[in-house]
Amino acid sequence: MPKIFDYKRGTTPLLVSLPHGGIHIPDAIADRMTPTALETPDTDWHVGMLYDFASSIGASVISATHSRYVIDLNRNPAGAPLYSGANNTELVPLTTFNHSSIYRDNYQPSKTEIADRISHYWQPYHETLERELSKIKAHHGHAVLFDGHSIRSHVDRFYDGQIPDLNLGTANGTSATPELTVLAMEVLQQSNYSVVLDDRFTGGHITRANGAPEADVHAIQLELTWRNYMEENPPYRYLPDRAQKLQIVLKDLLQEIIEWQPAAI
Repeated sequence: MPKIFDYKRGTTPLLVSLPHGGIHIPDAIADRMTPTALETPDTDWHVGMLYDFASSIGASVISATHSRYVIDLNRNPAGAPLYSGANNTELVPLTTFNHSSIYRDNYQPSKTEIADRISHYWQPYHETLERELSKIKAHHGHAVLFDGHSIRSHVDRFYDGQIPDLNLGTANGTSATPELTVLAMEVLQQSNYSVVLDDRFTGGHITRANGAPEADVHAIQLELTWRNYMEENPPYRYLPDRAQKLQIVLKDLLQEIIEWQPAAI
């Protein structure tokens, strides 16, 4: 049975979270899913490869092994919508980003099954985040959580038109100190990619729940588009030449975050 997540502890104040890169679906769940869902089209494809340098520069890295269709680690466990007034996917999704059914025969997981998935998959991931951020802060005096995501460049359900290349989210300025946000934006804006701050993707539950700049724990999310490192249609091939250019920017960003020190209060 696959592990729920992989974790490698680093030596710096930075923890990189990759909650949507997994594709494993247990047989008991897969048996009820549609063929489309079993292809896991809404995976954050190849994010592990994209951020494979993170451990080498001292970041801690936690990455999910299971598909977001099993349970979405970036959603509120109480089921509250992520973005009020917008189109959202659920804690345990029922449809793909393209509105295709995930389950056959109109099946819907019961409240008991959802609670079991929270206990078995969601809770351990978040307990590890909380525990490791606490350890990092105790050791370094502050901690930074970087939540890494990726998405197809056109998803009508969430965004009209082409999604910008790099979407930085700080929960509208509440999950990270302004100084860190400015630093991150300066690095991204020096690239040749389109960049926005707290636009459509302001940060999910992981960013919002863990970012506490008043307590020297800062959290930022980066949503980046597939077209800059992979093919956007099946079989979703990784494109090394494109990815390498993007990795240069990402490495600069994470290195600057590692070297950053919050201002003394």
